[in-house]
Amino acid sequence: MNLASIIDPHPADRVAILSRGKKTTYGMLRDQVAGLRGGLVALGLQPGDRVAVVAANNWYFVASYLAVLGAGCVAVPVNPASPLPEITRELGAIGARAVFVGPMARGTLSGLDRRELPALEHVIASQGGEAPDALLVDDLIVAPPADVVDRAPDDLAVLIFTSGTAGAPKAAMLTHGNLLSNLEQCQAHPGRAQVPDDVTFAVLPFFHIFGLNVALGLTMASGSTLLAVERFDPQSALEAVVNHGVTVISGAPTMWSAWASLPDAPADAFAKVRLATSGAARLAPETKRAFADRFSLELSEGYGLTEASPVVSSGHGLDAPTGSIGVPLPGLSVRIVDSDGQDALVGDAGEVWVKGPNVFVGYWNDPDATRAAVTEDGWLRTGDIAVVDDHGFLYLVDRTKDLIIVSGFNVYPAEVEEIIAGHPSVEQVAVVGVPHPHSGEAVKAFVVVAPGAAAEEDEIIGYCEAHLARYKCPQKVMFVDELPQNAAGKVLRKLLR
Repeated sequence: MNLASIIDPHPADRVAILSRGKKTTYGMLRDQVAGLRGGLVALGLQPGDRVAVVAANNWYFVASYLAVLGAGCVAVPVNPASPLPEITRELGAIGARAVFVGPMARGTLSGLDRRELPALEHVIASQGGEAPDALLVDDLIVAPPADVVDRAPDDLAVLIFTSGTAGAPKAAMLTHGNLLSNLEQCQAHPGRAQVPDDVTFAVLPFFHIFGLNVALGLTMASGSTLLAVERFDPQSALEAVVNHGVTVISGAPTMWSAWASLPDAPADAFAKVRLATSGAARLAPETKRAFADRFSLELSEGYGLTEASPVVSSGHGLDAPTGSIGVPLPGLSVRIVDSDGQDALVGDAGEVWVKGPNVFVGYWNDPDATRAAVTEDGWLRTGDIAVVDDHGFLYLVDRTKDLIIVSGFNVYPAEVEEIIAGHPSVEQVAVVGVPHPHSGEAVKAFVVVAPGAAAEEDEIIGYCEAHLARYKCPQKVMFVDELPQNAAGKVLRKLLR
C-alpha cells in the first residue's frame, strides 16, 4: 500500500486539479508525479527520509506531496508564509534531507543557512532564485519514472507540526494507514462521501491537516476535482465557487462568516454546493442561520484534530442540532471520560477520548509527550471537553488546554512566550487568547519589562513577526508590573483572560 496510490484508479481525462488557471487531468498528474518520484530516487533519497514541502495550495504542492509519499519518503508540509527562523526550526527538528520550495516561499527561503541544517542536502525550487544551488522541479520532473514504493500501514507517511495536547509545537507522526483509514471513515459517514463529479473548493491550507487530508486527500481518493485556492478573498472566492460549479466546501468559521457578511452576494451563489462543512473552531449559530436564510445552504459542523488524521465526528446528513459536532465517524470509537477516568453520564461533561486506526503513532522524538497523549491501550486523550445528548450527538463545551484558535489555526502560548522572552527588554511574559470578531480569537501578550529597559508595543509585535507565522503573533501587548501567579509560581492565565 501507499497513500500516493489514491490517484491511480481514476480516468486519465478527468480533471484532477484546477490551479492558477490551468487544468491538470489525472493522467497528466500521474505522469508528472512518476517523473518527480524518479527525480527523488535519482538524488539518492531513501524510504523514510524526511522531505519538506513549503508551498501554498497549488499544483506544485499536490505533485510534490504525492511524489514524496510515492518514493517512500516522509512528507513534511510547512507553512510557506512562516518567517525563515520558524521554517528553519521545523526543518531542523525533523532532520529534513530535502525541501520543495513553492513560488510563495521563494523569497523567504533564499536566505536559508545550510549550516543550521546539516541534514539538508537538496533544495528543489519551483523556479530560479530560491537558493544559489537549488535544483529546479522542471529538471527533476523529466527524470525516468520510478514505481511507487510499497509501504506497510504503520510506515510513516507525514509529519505535521501541531501543538499536541500541551506545550510547544511538535511533529505528529501520521502513517499511511492512519491517513487512508480516515479517508475511508469519511467516505462511510452518511451523506459525507465525495463522488467523481464533485468539485472541491480547497482554500484550507495544505500544511494544515484539515486541508491536507480532508480537502486534498478526499478529493484525490474520490477522483473528483480539486480547485486549489492560495489566498482567500470573499468576493473572488464566491465568484470561483459559482464559475467552477463547486459542490464541496470545507472551511473554518471565519470563511463562512466572511461570506455571510458580503452585502451583494446573490442568493443562488451556493446553488450547486451539496456538502458544506465547518471545522477547526466553533461555528457561531448566527452564521449558520444566515447561510440557511440567505443561501438556502445548511452548514454542518464536525470535529477533529491532527492526531486523529483528523476527522473524529461529523453532523452532515444527520440533521444534527445547531451547536453539535455530530456523531463519531464509522469505524472510530469515542468516549466521554470524567475526572475519575470513568465514562461520563449522558449530559455530563468529560474529556473526549478517541480510538481507531486513524489515531496517530506519536510525536517525533518525544516519547514523553506521546505517553501523555495516548493511553497504553490506544485511546487518544484530546484535551477537549464535550457532552453527549440522549440521541448520541456530541457538543464541545470547553478544552483542558491553553490552546488559542486563530481563524481555525492552533496557537500555543508557550511557543509565543518563548519568542517574546528572547527580546532583550523582556523579563517576563504570558500569552492568552481573547475573543476577536473576525478570527474567533486573537493572541494577547502581557509583558513585564526588564529593570532599566524600555519597549514599545509595535516593537514586540514586530519582533514576533520576524520569528513566527503571522497568525501566531500578538495583536495586542499589555505592559504590566507583574504577572499573577499561584503559590507554586505558575502564571494564572485565567486571571489574565
